[in-house]
This record gives sequence, C-alpha cells and structure tokens, in this order.
Amino acid sequence: MALKLNASNFQYPKCASFALPPVATIRSPKFFMASTLRSGSKEVETMKKPFSPPREPQDFLPDPASDGFYDQIKELRERAREIPDDYFVVLVGDMITEEALPTYQTMLNTLDGVRDETGASPTSWAIWTRAWTAEENRHGDLLNKYLYLSGRVNMKQIEKTIQYLIGSGMDPRTENNPYLGFIYTSFQERATFISHGNTARLAREHGDLKLAQICGTIASDEKRHETAYTKIVEKLFEIDPDGTVLAFADMMRKKISMPAHLMYDGRDDNLFDHFSAVAQRLGVYTARDYADILEHLVGRWKVENLMGLSAEGQKAQDYVCGLPPRIRRLEERAQGRARAKEVPRIHLAGYMTERCNSEFTIRTSANIDTTGKKKRKLHVTLFAIPFVVFLV
Repeated sequence: MALKLNASNFQYPKCASFALPPVATIRSPKFFMASTLRSGSKEVETMKKPFSPPREPQDFLPDPASDGFYDQIKELRERAREIPDDYFVVLVGDMITEEALPTYQTMLNTLDGVRDETGASPTSWAIWTRAWTAEENRHGDLLNKYLYLSGRVNMKQIEKTIQYLIGSGMDPRTENNPYLGFIYTSFQERATFISHGNTARLAREHGDLKLAQICGTIASDEKRHETAYTKIVEKLFEIDPDGTVLAFADMMRKKISMPAHLMYDGRDDNLFDHFSAVAQRLGVYTARDYADILEHLVGRWKVENLMGLSAEGQKAQDYVCGLPPRIRRLEERAQGRARAKEVPRIHLAGYMTERCNSEFTIRTSANIDTTGKKKRKLHVTLFAIPFVVFLV
C-alpha cells in the first residue's frame, strides 16, 4: 500500500455535508450487498491471480539453498549501494505500510453486508477478502527481505515502527458502510499502484533492474486490486446512483487518508508526514497524483453522466466533478510557496533527530563507510522538518 495522500495538506473550499444512505437502507433487500452484488462479487473473484512463478517473494531474492547464495547477496548489496538514501527512505515507508496488513483485513471486515462472518465463510465476499489478503501478504514479505539483505537500513528501528503501526490501527472514516469502504479502496489501490510503479521506475533509473522488477510486480498486483474494487463501485452506481454519488462526495469531503497515517516510531508523532514529504519530493507520490486519481475515478464511473439524481445527489455530483481542478490549483500555489522557501537537497544518514535553531537537523553518531577506505561522521539537514530515518 502506498504512502500518504497529501491532500490533507490543502484547505479545500468549504462544502456542505452529504447525507449517506442509512444503514437500514443498505441492509434492505434492494441494497443488501451480499445478495444484490453477488454476481459482481463472482466477477471480482476472477481478479485473483493463480499461484505461478515468478509470484512468491523467494522468486525475486537470493536462494538460501543455492551454493551461490552469498555471491547473490553480494551482488544485491552492490546494486543497492548505488541507490540514493532518500529512495530507501521511501521504500522503507512502503514496506512498513505493507506490513500492517492485519489492520487492513480488519478494516474490510468492518463493512456491513460483506464481512467474513466466520473467518472461513464460503461467501464470495469473504473468499475475495482472504485472497486479497494473501496476495498483499507477499508484498510486505518481499520488501522486508530485500531491505534486510540490502544492508542499507536499520531493521530494528523498522520493526519497532511496524509494531507501533499495527497496534495503532487505522481510521479511514468509512463508518462500516460498504459504499464508503469500496470507494476508499478503489482510490487507495490506485494510489498504491502509482507509488510502487514510480519506485520501480526510479530503481531502473538507478541501475537496479532486480529491484525494479520487485516494485513493478507489486504494482501489477495493486493494479488488479484497483480494477476489482472499481468494478464493485461501478455496480453500486448501476443499482443506486444517488446513494453512491452521495457516498463518493462524502468520502472526498473527508479526504482520503492512507492506511499508515498513524505511523509512529516511539518518538516522532509526524513520521508519516515526513515519509510523505520525501515521496512528494522524489515524485513517487504527489498531491497532483491525488487529483489525477480523483479525476480518473470520476471518469471511470461516468459520474458526470449520472441522471435522475435527487437535489442532494446533484450537489454531490457537482462537487466531485469540480474537485480535481480545485486540488490542482491549490497544489500549484503550495508548490510555489515551497519553491520560495526551498533548501538544498541532501541525502540522509543515521536515525537520530536533533533540533537546531529554527530548523531540524539529522545527525548520526554512527561511522559511515563511504569510501571503502576510511570512515567519517555525517551531519545533514532535511528541508527544515523533523525526521527519523531508518538508514545505516
């Protein structure tokens, strides 16, 4: 899953709240999703990918049973050595997010009408959720093992952060409502696809084709998941256009927060924002992407063409259709302010933070071997924000 969607950094124009379909309506025979969308859920099941090589994490990593295992690790580390530190900061953020998978399955099972009631339910919804979880589990496993073998990161600090994140949970503000839940997952899976796709692109640019393959494979999984969830919402628009557009507007009014928005390492309360800032700077995931995703979903679900809506539904329709250009204008203004205050781009080392006058500095007390011949201590500054880094 991806880093934070940065739209929360912008102040949207004030808009009215949109009333959602009451739970009683969702549970009525017409809209009870376990039955109304049964045919759709069967179609979604086809989005699962069968087990076939290369699909498992080990297919992309050095083989511990091979005589050349240590040589393979050496090659992996040589490639990783050429990749900038800030790229690894983003990759660590991606991995920590993926490793909080138990939270995300829990979130799906809060949704009325589609939850797995027994833990092994034979319903199509439950089968999909478990299959989705199994596929997502590969992502965290693969990135975790790669980062461990790379020797570039402080694994203990990362493991602490994963523990905190799973313990903190998440609040996507979907209110047990499947309309909100599947709109949220449609948006979030596309964001994840974009994020992993860009880490693949950057890895390729830095010459690590194996890492590019790893990130690209994860991105392809996220793309299929996006397709599945957008098909579900497409079906909702068919059977209940008014209720669905109200839910869409409500979700966007509340803003989409990413699954790891409660990321914490024991010290930095704003850690997720700081990972997001690096992702924004590298172009891995940006506020412009947020607007692009919204515009894509508006077009994918043909929201502009909805007919027969209530007065509230028409207001919601106008709101979501007009929101992408508003976000872009706000993003352009924010970028202009950021350029006016721009500080030098630097690389990161260590993981201790220290305040220095009006800006924050990152210091390392560890000796970093940068030449293969001598060691030196580094002192770097990260665009005037606090940060806890996971690099060694």
